[in-house]
Amino acid sequence: MLTICIKAGKTVKGFDSVCDAVKNGNVSCVLTASDISQKTLKEINFLCNRYSVPVLDTELSKEETAFLCGKSTAVIAVCDKGFSEGFMKIINA
Repeated sequence: MLTICIKAGKTVKGFDSVCDAVKNGNVSCVLTASDISQKTLKEINFLCNRYSVPVLDTELSKEETAFLCGKSTAVIAVCDKGFSEGFMKIINA
């Protein structure tokens, strides 16, 4: 599903870009890699909590996200409510 979301242009990749998108109100949820640094995780959780954006921990590593989206990143923002709800169902199941 992540690949479809990326191809649809409904994601923002990278910490700084995700933070900007969250602040602008364009994000439905944020996906984090399994090997995210504790500092990055703390910062993204704080920001998303402030703007009421759910953070979903995935089992994907940064290497796997690089394979899927062409960029090694620990943080991916989902900018579509439908995709966001789908990720929440899959991850929280």
